[in-house]
Amino acid sequence: MSIKASDMVNFWGILMVAVGVFFLVCATMRSDFVVYQLIVARTRLSWGDSVYLFHQVVGGILLVLGVLWASGLIWSKS
Repeated sequence: MSIKASDMVNFWGILMVAVGVFFLVCATMRSDFVVYQLIVARTRLSWGDSVYLFHQVVGGILLVLGVLWASGLIWSKS
């Protein structure tokens, strides 16, 4: 069984959607999840008190781009 290029495009697109949803949900809930709090601490150095808004915007952008990528509408060779 071989993996086709279109399967990998779907994989990376779905992974991008998952990361976008993670950022969007964690930023909206201001999660205490350890990994997210490490990301917040690092982002706070640049964005200050707007860190959660920044993560919500980034999460939304990643979500939209991931859906478009997984569906093959952008970044596909054919």
